[in-house]
Amino acid sequence: MKRTLLVGLVLAAGVSNVALANADLAKAKNCMACHSVTNKVLGPAFKDVGAKYAGQKGAEDKLVQKVLKGGSGVWGTVPMPANAQLNEADARTLVKWVLSLK
Repeated sequence: MKRTLLVGLVLAAGVSNVALANADLAKAKNCMACHSVTNKVLGPAFKDVGAKYAGQKGAEDKLVQKVLKGGSGVWGTVPMPANAQLNEADARTLVKWVLSLK
């Protein structure tokens, strides 16, 4: 039982570190200039994006392309510009993180 608890704590710590690392990536790539995890800023809150696309087939690939190429019309009239500073791997990491926030 103690070993199971210890393993659970270690795994939970790892998940927290991954979540923090992805929040740090979002800050480093300037995503937080327009987004917040919990509140709408210029763009939608990341948790709202995660909730909207939860369980949708193909959502990850669709959102990766939106992050890279930009988009408009889904969350209002303000368009999201293309993010040339991101490579596809970083965009996918960020999208997986956002989808986990639902």
